[in-house]
Amino acid sequence: MRIEHIAMYVKDLEKARDFFVTYFGGKSNDGYHNVKTGFRSYFISFDNGARLEIMTKPGMSDDAKEMPAAGYAHIAFSAGSKEQVDILTERLKLDGYEVISGPRTTGDGYYESCIVGMEGNQIEITV
Repeated sequence: MRIEHIAMYVKDLEKARDFFVTYFGGKSNDGYHNVKTGFRSYFISFDNGARLEIMTKPGMSDDAKEMPAAGYAHIAFSAGSKEQVDILTERLKLDGYEVISGPRTTGDGYYESCIVGMEGNQIEITV
């Protein structure tokens, strides 16, 4: 068994697509639009076969994301090395994203950083 994809709703679909393509090397499909409901989505594919579906629709609520809270906590991306974790974290910081931890080695041995990405969603960058 494997996870086929993870999905998340976003307010700004194109901005979210650009975020995952620019910083994490994702490749986007051409998108989907249901003209009846206004639902729109993109599938973002990553090198190892993982996929992220980003979606939006009219009238969607956007409650504050206060961590920790029950539910999905973050998406983690493997940068491949400590050096790449450092480089990507610094790039995101310089581009105005908040670094909330790291880069550091955690108590369970992960080398990681965590940032607040687009629309307040937490992203973990690890080896």
